[in-house]
Amino acid sequence: MTERITKAVIPAAGMGTRFLPATKAMPKEMLPVVDKPAIQYVVEEAVAAGLTDVLMVTGRNKNALENHFDRATELEDALAKKGDTVRLKKVLESTSLADMHYVRQGDPLGLGHAVLRANMHVGMEPFAVLLGDDLIDERDELLSRMLIEQGRRDASIVALMEVPPEQIHLYGAASIEQTGEPDVVRITGMVEKPSADSAPSNYAVIGRYVLKPDVFDVLRVTSPGKGGEIQLTDALKTMAEDVAGTGGVYGVIFRGRRYDTGDKLDYIKAVIQLAVDRPDLGPDLQSWLVGFAARLESR
Repeated sequence: MTERITKAVIPAAGMGTRFLPATKAMPKEMLPVVDKPAIQYVVEEAVAAGLTDVLMVTGRNKNALENHFDRATELEDALAKKGDTVRLKKVLESTSLADMHYVRQGDPLGLGHAVLRANMHVGMEPFAVLLGDDLIDERDELLSRMLIEQGRRDASIVALMEVPPEQIHLYGAASIEQTGEPDVVRITGMVEKPSADSAPSNYAVIGRYVLKPDVFDVLRVTSPGKGGEIQLTDALKTMAEDVAGTGGVYGVIFRGRRYDTGDKLDYIKAVIQLAVDRPDLGPDLQSWLVGFAARLESR
């Protein structure tokens, strides 16, 4: 086993154009999913897996992210004076989750460039990357399994999910070899957003990675790909070939509940699914949904 991994990188510099005008003045990562911003679910997932040092890669107009994870003394004082301990506890939870750090991406040059901006903070340690658009249900294991596999194999690990072939063009697709261990595969190649006809498989790369620091050297020499951006997928493809002794790349296949908050329809579905499972909201919401569905069928 390698030294325990404690650092997580969360790229959060995107403009959120798919959610305009809601994201004109508010970062897309701050859009509420029930009663917490989407980004808080991601930080909580990292912390639950033992990653207590979190670096957020941000951009312009992202100050709300820093403010959310910082103290709000006036609000805390007001809630304390009211004796509203329930809401005060919720406010304080976000300020004490992790040791939070921030760095600007500057130019919007892609996910690979955002990860490269984390180099000075991460140093020469393995680290995790969590994309803010993907929420993994806290009841389903993924990141902790990936951390274990990284330690066992001394390799970089990505999360894979089987998707319908007609959806693979939305993701990076992996070509794989079986390892003999359930839901762990060796990745032999990767293609960013291929057509269904050219995809090497329907195993899609989803937004969780545990990377060796070798990725920084690879990213520095990775040429811009689709959209003129430095693609993390391209760097991982190079590492999968293991030409420089990076240990290769392995995939952990995830079969649990994942919520995509980067798409408007899937965002709405995520809010409903998570709210239905809440003991304080679920019973009334389920009852309303049944009636609403019946009215739709009668139209």
